[in-house]
Amino acid sequence: MSPFSQYIDHTLLKATATKRDIIKLCEEAKTYNFFAVCVNSSFVALAKAQLIESDVKICSVVGFPLGAMSTEAKAQEAASAIRNGADEIDMVINIGLLKGKDFDGVKNDIAAVKKQLPKNNLKVILETCYLDDIEIIKASELAIESGADFIKTSTGFGSRGASKKDIKLMKSASQGLAKIKASGGIKDAKTALEYINQGVHRLGTSSGIAIVTGEKSEHKNY
Repeated sequence: MSPFSQYIDHTLLKATATKRDIIKLCEEAKTYNFFAVCVNSSFVALAKAQLIESDVKICSVVGFPLGAMSTEAKAQEAASAIRNGADEIDMVINIGLLKGKDFDGVKNDIAAVKKQLPKNNLKVILETCYLDDIEIIKASELAIESGADFIKTSTGFGSRGASKKDIKLMKSASQGLAKIKASGGIKDAKTALEYINQGVHRLGTSSGIAIVTGEKSEHKNY
């Protein structure tokens, strides 16, 4: 087993993903002993059926990729994903509320989702590409105050993915109270190791196989 395997959330979130693609993703996750698969909420039940006899966890995204859905919609999506077998939820923060300094709104949005999964990990996606340093720190603090178990850099669908600077800011803000997930643009073992050495606990990537085998990734985005 690769030393990277249990850091990886093997990810497929593109709009064109089919049921066959999700089944393939799950088979790959079992083969390479990845920690989890990360899928859109419509595919959670399918992933659960494929992974029922394995140790691979299921992560579902919520409010993805914009984060601008209503709080009620996010909470209901999270509840549905948990009912269908999700072990973890990765939700996108409401970026507009954050940038407008409606910090109570941001906290309420996160807390409403966390309420649906008191026993499951909640990862809050900050989408750092749209935030300045102060906003990254503030978003990290608000997420943790609202019950986040992880703070996560990116959706992989923004203008850029994770950066070492993002991780440094998030780690400083978290003060060990939440774990960190780096995602977006992680395509090789060298980059993965750099983030792990920074203290990242999970990697979101569609290039997991390339990372553990040392091959070149064919994926362009996440």
